[in-house]
Amino acid sequence: MGKAVPGLAALALLAAGMELAACGRPPSREGAPLRLGHFPNVTHAQALYGRATGSFARVLGCPVEWTQFNAGPSAVEALFVGAVDASYIGPNPAINGFIKSQGRSFVIVAGAASGGAALVVRAEAGISSASDFHGKTVATPQLANTQDVAARLWFADHGYTTREKGGDLTILPLANPDQLLMFQKRQIDAAWTVEPWVSRLEREGGGRVFLEEKDLWPGGRFVTALLVVRREFLATHREVVSRLLAAHVEATLAINGGKETAVPLLAAEIRRETSKEMPEAILRSALARIELGWDPLPGPLARAAEDAHRVGFLRESPNLEGIVEVGPLNEVLAARGLPAVAAGVPR
Repeated sequence: MGKAVPGLAALALLAAGMELAACGRPPSREGAPLRLGHFPNVTHAQALYGRATGSFARVLGCPVEWTQFNAGPSAVEALFVGAVDASYIGPNPAINGFIKSQGRSFVIVAGAASGGAALVVRAEAGISSASDFHGKTVATPQLANTQDVAARLWFADHGYTTREKGGDLTILPLANPDQLLMFQKRQIDAAWTVEPWVSRLEREGGGRVFLEEKDLWPGGRFVTALLVVRREFLATHREVVSRLLAAHVEATLAINGGKETAVPLLAAEIRRETSKEMPEAILRSALARIELGWDPLPGPLARAAEDAHRVGFLRESPNLEGIVEVGPLNEVLAARGLPAVAAGVPR
């Protein structure tokens, strides 16, 4: 779990010898930065943008200590033990963490991304309809993650039974880079995954999008990424959270309003954080499939939790009361003259 230096704007302020605000922390932690988690992925584009440009540090008025995660459970554990103050995270880890901590650990304060997931089939796999997956192997990024749940539910609804339950369909949790490699080697037939891997499977693996997950959701919107904050931190540093949300909204508007400028910046930041190239063509394709925003989409979030229950990853029908707190976000939106987002998660 690597940590990065403060953003460029914060470094410039330090070099100028200016005194930075302490992000509202108690005297015992005077001068401590805001500790913010994220994944080096296009679905966390606002974090990548904020880190690359220093815009989060500028809006917050203090340094940002960036913590990079590669999987949702790691981010949840960091929130549990207070190792980060806030993090970008996927919906299923957020739901699981909320339930595991009985709502005491963290709260969702904004959405970050919607869409971007699809079922991609290998060109030579002989799949042209929903009835062609018998005997096939379909990869998902991780057991019980957001795409894994969607895949299991869709196949069950279409009459398939997995091999471990006596059927002839294999659903194989497999890290995204391994999905691409096995796709190219013809060792898997399809993958239900999320951007930028959908575009990579298309362009580098010779795949074809069989199904856009957004077509399965009312209005075509479902949760892909969220911004969460430790509940204790929100209670004691509400103004800091408001500034974080202002930075998040600003980054969203900047990316959506200037993707030609944002794409090379995001590509460079991903390369810096991962030491791997992300072709700009892939990023453009990915951003065309992802909707960046700030609405936490409480309705689709509640449905995602019920879906996880339906496929057996949650023992009981989940109660998500209190998982979303949009008060600070709506204050930020009102100050910008932007429409408020809906509060509360349907029961």
